[in-house]
Amino acid sequence: MNLSRKWLSEFVTVDANDKDFAEAMTLSGSKVELTHDLGAEIQNVVVGKVLSMKRHENSDHMWVCQVDAGRAAPIQIVTGAQNVKEGDIVPVALDGSVLPGGKEIKAGKLRGEDSNGMLCSFTELGLEQRDFPTAYENGIWILSDDPELTNLTIGEDIRTAVGLDDHVVEFEITPNRPDCLSVIGLAREVTATFDKPCYFHTPEVKATGKGDLTQLLTVSTPDPELCPRYTARMVRNVKIAPSPKWMRERLRAMGVRPINNIVDITNYVMLEYGQPMHAFDYRYIKNGHIVVRRAKLGEELTTLDGNVRKLTPNHLVIADETRAVGLAGIMGGENSEIVEDTVDVVFESANFDGTCIRKGALSLGMRTEASAKFEKGLDVQNTLPAVNRACELVERLGAGEVLPGVIDVVNNIPEPTLLKLEPDKINALLGTDVSENVMYTILQKLGFETTQERGIIKVPSWRGDVKEMADLAEEVARFYGYNNIPVTLMRGQTTLGGYSTAQKLENRLGSLCRAMGYDEIITYSFISPTWYDKIGWPADYPRRNSFKILNPLGEDTSIMRTTALPSMLEILSRNYNYRNKNVRLYELGRIYQPGGKDGLAVESKVLTLGAYGDDMDFYALKGAVEAILGDIRVSGVHFETATPETWGGAITPYHPGRVAAVFNASEDCLGFIGQIHPLVAKNFGVDGELYCAELSFDELMLAKGAAPEYVPLPKFPSVTRDIAVVCDEAVTVGALEAAIRKGAKGLLKEVALFDIYRGKGVDDGKKSVAFNLVLRADDRSLTGEEADADVQSILETLKTDCGAVLR
Repeated sequence: MNLSRKWLSEFVTVDANDKDFAEAMTLSGSKVELTHDLGAEIQNVVVGKVLSMKRHENSDHMWVCQVDAGRAAPIQIVTGAQNVKEGDIVPVALDGSVLPGGKEIKAGKLRGEDSNGMLCSFTELGLEQRDFPTAYENGIWILSDDPELTNLTIGEDIRTAVGLDDHVVEFEITPNRPDCLSVIGLAREVTATFDKPCYFHTPEVKATGKGDLTQLLTVSTPDPELCPRYTARMVRNVKIAPSPKWMRERLRAMGVRPINNIVDITNYVMLEYGQPMHAFDYRYIKNGHIVVRRAKLGEELTTLDGNVRKLTPNHLVIADETRAVGLAGIMGGENSEIVEDTVDVVFESANFDGTCIRKGALSLGMRTEASAKFEKGLDVQNTLPAVNRACELVERLGAGEVLPGVIDVVNNIPEPTLLKLEPDKINALLGTDVSENVMYTILQKLGFETTQERGIIKVPSWRGDVKEMADLAEEVARFYGYNNIPVTLMRGQTTLGGYSTAQKLENRLGSLCRAMGYDEIITYSFISPTWYDKIGWPADYPRRNSFKILNPLGEDTSIMRTTALPSMLEILSRNYNYRNKNVRLYELGRIYQPGGKDGLAVESKVLTLGAYGDDMDFYALKGAVEAILGDIRVSGVHFETATPETWGGAITPYHPGRVAAVFNASEDCLGFIGQIHPLVAKNFGVDGELYCAELSFDELMLAKGAAPEYVPLPKFPSVTRDIAVVCDEAVTVGALEAAIRKGAKGLLKEVALFDIYRGKGVDDGKKSVAFNLVLRADDRSLTGEEADADVQSILETLKTDCGAVLR
């Protein structure tokens, strides 16, 4: 929002320079982005008078002029302009002057004659024809020919003479303060900030026009919730002409181009009051009946910008009995535009539903100055003063005859907001000690009223953002001064920061994986349904039941994954095809399975490992998994062959002979490890061996051990025994080791495999497996008999559970 300080001075007088003004306004809550001096680029250009002219002796088109520029003596200037004559008053750029764009004027010679400056056109001063309609476009600007440029003083700074001496302040207005999108709204803020008196003008309309407004114009609002208020007045015998100089200057300073007096009046009132207005040519409103309604499906309207807009019932239009003549709150229609032969004009000043206007403007891709204001929610009470101000300006400019009476359709005026002023609560919230009287003074300066019952604050209609005690506290804080609020320590109970147990485990797992050379990946949680086919899941496999995305980016990302394995294989495949020779990856990601509360997904995390390379095989991956489980102190970790039954009858994506399920001491399945089936690897474009592991994070949380405790070194010596047992080839070392631990009677401390033998002395289909056993008691030295008894018990268990006999 731009604010002309010359315009502002009509309401409140502030002597501060731009820097101090911007700083004070920013501290009080109205943030200033920039300040502009409109004439800053013009230096040393003055009003001058041409005293005499003679032909240049060495040119057939140049003139040598003697010019009075308010100096001790006339100066000589050579010009080639043909529209200048003796006695004309013109802009004179003196020696050393600067024009817009950085152009410098220096004294010199033109074909042998001294020229100590330059006579200027209005374009050379950065102005347009619209700024001064009577100016000659293709020559020197003859100031004395403009009837509006009177009382000029020779030698006067041209900026002051033509209205370029204004200063403009650019504010950043937050969406909750639409009242500040106006000169009057910002004047209220300036008044409170600088504690200066403010002078607001009440429009006075003489209404000398002839006619009965109620007979000429009627308004209906079939959708009252979309149009809380519609106010209109009518002007007859309109005289379309350029606006006066003072109005053009103010519009230009605020960034609005002057057009003609009627259009300029609507823009002027919008800037002054913050109330968008529109002017209709009355003759194009059939039977003088205005209808504010929803657009019909397929209805079309050509707006003022010349574009044909296709409308829907979500758009609000201003219409007559047969057609739409404007988009409510956005832009008028071309079919009711004010033109040179317009005679009668209807001024519309209405309040529309902000949500409807915003959606309508966005759907058509045409966000206008008016729609930007309406969408923020404007003051319903502002429509009548704004239309009266427009009619007052019509009379002041002699632009027409205002008819008596006003059309004012009021569908909804909100009740004023009443809030209790609670100084103690406000001070507690702000950490201040502001007295109650100071609070009242601040609020009264901002236009808040106190009712007869002291302590109740009546919020003005234009402050729709003030709804509760905290809003009153904000008003007090910003005008008491944020910089005056003392710095205090935070009071009250605080929450100690730190990681949760789950977060600590996540961090630990990531650190372990990275320490073993695995790089982290992060993949999308949504995948393609075809990936289930690629990993070999049957069509009727229950885990194919996935949540479908309602608005997927494409078929490749249309469902939420129930397994993270395809995502890992996709990244492994990509690296394999990029010829990365040795790859180790991990991901701690989520999977989504049906069965949650209220139809939501059961979200669980899975630690997925994936690897391939020269030194990678089943046992290398198994070692990595054992290292992870060992570090988080999972007890009784053992591996068992995974069968189709383990997977619910499905064909496993792993190699059937190189896959194992991971269990803890409680026989809880923690996950699976193994080599990916060659056919599955081929589906992903890999002709080598891929190894993956999937570990349930939830199961790891339950299985992880307690924090480690210090255990002193053993005081008593251990006893070692080596045993070699013969068993069937099908019996695994893991099963033998489990039987050994089961058969021990509490003295076994360690068991380690050191040999597997097949050959002479061992029958076909059999194998010899040798273990080293470490036995020790914590409170005494073992005897040979005690150790032999423990070993005997172990051998019996091996025979019973595994069919293994001592070799």
